[in-house]
Amino acid sequence: MRLFFSRFALLAVLTGSGLAQTAGYDPRLTFSPLTLPDPVNSYRSSNGAPGPQFWQNEASYEMHASIDTAAKVLHNDEIITYTNNSPDALTSLWIQLEQNTYRKDSRARIASGGGRRGRRGAVDAAPVVTTSEGYEFESVEIVSGKTSVKADTLVSDTRMQIRLAEPLKHGGVLKVHMKYHYAIPGVWGGRTSWGATKTGEIYDMAQWYPRMCVYDDLRGWDTLPYLGAEFYLEYGHFDYYVTVPSNFIVAGSGELVNTKDVLTKVEIERLEQAKNSDKTVYIRKPSEVGDPASRPKQDGTLTWHFHMDKTRDVVFSASPTFVWDAARINLPEGKKSLAMSVYPPESVGPDAWDKSTEYTKDTMERFSKHWFPYPWPAAVSIAGFSSGMEYPGVVFDGVEDKGPFFFWLTAHEFGHTWFPMIVGSNERRNAFMDEGFNTFIDIEESAEYMGGKYGPKRDGEYSAGGEPPDTILKVLDNPDAGTLMMPADSYPMQLGHPISYFKGAYGMVLLREQILGPNRFDWAFRKYIKDWAFKHPSPSDFFRAMESEGGEDLGWFWKGWYLNNWKYDVSVDKIEGSVVTITNHGQLVLPTPVEVKFTDGSKTRVTLPVETWMTKGVYTWTLENKTPIASVTVDPDHQLPDDDRSNNSKTN
Repeated sequence: MRLFFSRFALLAVLTGSGLAQTAGYDPRLTFSPLTLPDPVNSYRSSNGAPGPQFWQNEASYEMHASIDTAAKVLHNDEIITYTNNSPDALTSLWIQLEQNTYRKDSRARIASGGGRRGRRGAVDAAPVVTTSEGYEFESVEIVSGKTSVKADTLVSDTRMQIRLAEPLKHGGVLKVHMKYHYAIPGVWGGRTSWGATKTGEIYDMAQWYPRMCVYDDLRGWDTLPYLGAEFYLEYGHFDYYVTVPSNFIVAGSGELVNTKDVLTKVEIERLEQAKNSDKTVYIRKPSEVGDPASRPKQDGTLTWHFHMDKTRDVVFSASPTFVWDAARINLPEGKKSLAMSVYPPESVGPDAWDKSTEYTKDTMERFSKHWFPYPWPAAVSIAGFSSGMEYPGVVFDGVEDKGPFFFWLTAHEFGHTWFPMIVGSNERRNAFMDEGFNTFIDIEESAEYMGGKYGPKRDGEYSAGGEPPDTILKVLDNPDAGTLMMPADSYPMQLGHPISYFKGAYGMVLLREQILGPNRFDWAFRKYIKDWAFKHPSPSDFFRAMESEGGEDLGWFWKGWYLNNWKYDVSVDKIEGSVVTITNHGQLVLPTPVEVKFTDGSKTRVTLPVETWMTKGVYTWTLENKTPIASVTVDPDHQLPDDDRSNNSKTN
């Protein structure tokens, strides 16, 4: 979801600000043995990879949806095919009902004091009074062959339990058939919405269908309610059909299967041209919006059919006002995908949505080369009213987005393709594995696109000089700040982004650039991504993977940065001849560069390894060079999160 940061801004925000700890340094605490939260077993191996008996259930969907544009209601006929690959016999199924978050009695509304949580940890300044009844079911049935039986259901907030007459055994397959409708949220809907542009309405449809909860080896059914933090979903195959007025364009996750039914001959030809073009090609031009000739029929409805394999979710957007363009994405090993953008005519501009497909193409190609190949047939950027949200194959951005901000937004939201769309971590429990990892990798796109045209990446709230506001510094110095391991919804509103995004990303910067080095880090992180593509890793899996392939015992770092909020504070205390005394005041330790300048103008640098502090908090360093010392500075490049820089340097 929306929020961006540069590596330099991460350093600026976190350097000079501490995270609370008890006073004094105790090496017995930092270097004590670490037991990770999730144990090693036959499902999850000691090297951080899936174990020899790893299993994962599958949920596939067939859906036939339609939008009543007059009543602003979505109707859907849905069949879930659920496969139990677990060793357990399941006596019930749990299904997520996120549209119920808009009910007056939802946990999300009560937890937020009557408002709604439109973004993780952020509550509207004033309560939003608009509500809906959530999902209204016409039927919920269990299907066996040609027989359908009414399901025994229990709805609890944003979840529904289906109690089974017979347990679903290992290897068993079950179908759930549901018919329902719900009122589509307006702009107040946050991640899903409809709203009006100057030339027509746009419907951004997300969390639009009941979805299986995950049943895994860690907790069984994971049924955290939808309060505002994002998602945890099973992978499967999707066929979905969307019926809308014939003058609408629909853009969605996956591949449009029936182009001959919903596009004109000219549009089909342009689409084929775009599939082989590195330059952006219009499928529907701005001048053609509103022109009846740009649609294959002039009245009634059309049904758009999309297919997507090996995905955890699908979304779509529908509007009569869409301009549509596309270009080829070049992937490793000669494979290809398609970058596409849809947006209203008012979004057209050389510094705005004219660039969307170019930004999308570049982002997907760069991340595919560096981390893991993009796996799906299209990547679609959509301008609408659910701005700054990401889904498999689709991102929702804003109608008015433009300039450097629009570039950063595109890179960030499509960066989520890798975390958590490919690597399917649990966003509701472990936000740093979603937002932190993605904020870390999307720095790369800003640094490299057109030679760094939009680098270094800055958050939209930052000044031109990149100076962080005092509010961010105060948040990060808050003794009540939670750890990175806290559930995403548990952060107070002012702490969620600084911790999960910024601290999460900065931890990765430290791990890559200061602790392991790029060579070891990239090798280990790529293996982690490959091992857990389309699977569900836990934080413990990530920690073990980086240790095993990175070749380093990192328990001291996991404890200090992730499991606790320990601060780092190293000082230069004394210079006596060629002897320098350096003290560690914080509980967090890091490899620490030290620069010594001599009176003859020469200088030297060493990096104190973390082992320097294994038994003591004071280090006495006797230099071999006996030239008189002019000054000594720890962390001379300000790369580390030192809590007090006033004691980092000493002049002789």
